[in-house]
Parts: sequence; structure tokens; C-alpha cells
Amino acid sequence: MLGFRKSKSVVGLDIGSTAVKAVELKKVGKGFRVSAIASEPVPPDSIVDGAIIDGGAVADAIRRLFTRTQFHSNQVAASLSGRAVIVKRINVPTMTGRELADSIHWEAEQHVPFDIQDVSLDYEVLDPGTSAESRGTMEVLLVAAKKEKVADYTSVISQAGRETVVVDVDAFALQNAYEANYGVSPDVVVLLNAGACAINVNVVSNGRSQFTRDISMGGNAYTEALQRELNLPFDVAEFAKKGLPIEGHTPEDVKPVVQAVTENVLLEIQKTLDFFRADRIDAIVLSGGASAIEGFPEALAARFNVPVERFDPFRQVTLDPSKQVGDLAYTSAIALGLALRRAGDR
Repeated sequence: MLGFRKSKSVVGLDIGSTAVKAVELKKVGKGFRVSAIASEPVPPDSIVDGAIIDGGAVADAIRRLFTRTQFHSNQVAASLSGRAVIVKRINVPTMTGRELADSIHWEAEQHVPFDIQDVSLDYEVLDPGTSAESRGTMEVLLVAAKKEKVADYTSVISQAGRETVVVDVDAFALQNAYEANYGVSPDVVVLLNAGACAINVNVVSNGRSQFTRDISMGGNAYTEALQRELNLPFDVAEFAKKGLPIEGHTPEDVKPVVQAVTENVLLEIQKTLDFFRADRIDAIVLSGGASAIEGFPEALAARFNVPVERFDPFRQVTLDPSKQVGDLAYTSAIALGLALRRAGDR
């Protein structure tokens, strides 16, 4: 949403709390092909709750990623999420594009809980208010991101020798990736990207985002619970939460701990969707590292009584069979969505 005016292709860079993921796409006919894809771990506690704590360590991880894999573009599209980002659909009096541009800061002050001088703003007109039902108002999607957080992310990218030309929002990057692979549908689809520290929620229909929210809970909650309840080291807990066998404990030891955390996660998702007040939900599409938690997709389907599908980032975006992507098959959604952007996009 927040970019500069150019038109070159970019590398989609998802800076996560446990890893940085990057995807570069090449236009092929009417579609896209993955020309480069890679992931590099980030040292523990370098990023906490979306805030960069150790910029040098994150920059080093990005640098290693680009050194190890050949990416052609030097320009990067990155994204933000969490409490430092506000996304709201607002209604304003019908006006011209110029009038809206002149008044958007004043409108934003009514809806953004930060000092307006401390945020970067962007917006998109969803409904110009030309129909009789509009009653003299237009609907606008407003996005505000704290300048400090934008600067933190662009700074580590710069330290790694790359140029940030687009700063997007995780939920919208997720939607871009979904529509590139599944198309635009009138169905109400909940896109859930479950990462280590947060779950990005985007409810979409007819190519429009109806509601977005970030839940401050993710795969780390399982790891921490298994470490605490079963006295497991971090690496072993990471294996256990995915249903893999571990020494000294049976699946019956692990299962109740995982189920208890899943219940808490589902409760938070339930609160989010209750807040949306959807008349119906037709499907849930699940991505992110935490989507590999043992039993989580099944529990999600049972709780909401809708089909749950693991997101396939290469359903339409083609991938050379020789590329071994491993976990990137379900953790690259945001990076792929960012790679679909062009510098200067809105």
C-alpha cells in the first residue's frame, strides 16, 4: 500500500520472527513463474512481536539470503503487521479524488489512534459513492503505519544492500498471493497465515478485503507450552508440535499440551470472526509455519464447520520441479504476494 512510483519487478521479502523468506517472479504469458525462492533463519529474539530488536542480526540474515540465492532485482517489497499498522474501512462524504487527497489526513485523525504526524498514510477508494444507495458517502480503505516501524524495516533492508520500493501490509500480500493462484470468487473466504508470533486474518470476497486483523499468537505458543509442560529443549519442542516422534515422550504425552494451545488459538480466531459478524464463511485457506501444527487444520475445520485448505502458492504460479522448496511450500505466501507488486503500486 505504501510505495514509490516506478514499474520494475521486485523481490518479495517477508521478514518474520524466525526466518526471512524471499520470492522473485518472472512474467510468463498471462501468469508468473518463480525465478528465485529462498529462506534464511533469523537468530532467536532478533524480532519480537513484529518489532526489530537486533537490526544487525536481521540485516545479516537478509544479506546471507541474497548471497546464497541468485536474485536479479536489487529492489525489495516488504510488509508490516501487528499493532503498529491500522487498516480500516471508513465512510466519508462523496468528493473528487483531489478533494479526498487534500482531506485524507483530517479523516485519518478521526480513526487512527496514533499522532497523525507519526504515521505514513495510504488509502484506496472501494466505493466512489455514485449509486443511489450510497446516500452521499463513499467508502475508503485507510491504511496507517507507524513511521518508526517502517524506518526499522527499511533500515535493515538497506544495511543488507537492498532498496525498499514498496512497503505493504501482510494481510494484503496474503490476498494477492491467494488471488494469483485461486482467482477472484464471490465466496467469503478467510485467509489465515499462521506464523510463529502472529496470525494474519483477511476475510475476502469478490476481490475485496472485507475485514483484516492480526492475532498476537502463533506457533511459538506451542513451543513454549511443550518446553514448560514436558521440560523439552527448544529444538525438540519444535519437532514435537508437528507430530514428529521425540525421545523420552510418547504422542500421548504431547497431544494434550498441543490440544490445549490449539483451543486457545481457536478461541482468538473465533473472537476475530465474531467481531467481523459474517453472515457466512464458505472456506478457510491456511498458510504459514504454524499451519503444520499437528491436528490444527482439522480442529479449525471442526470449530467453524467449513472446509479448510492448505494454501498452495504454486497452484497457478509455476515452480521449476528442480527447485527444492521444503517448508517454503506453506510459508512463502506473503513473500509471493509481495513479489507480485511493482514499485509505485497502490
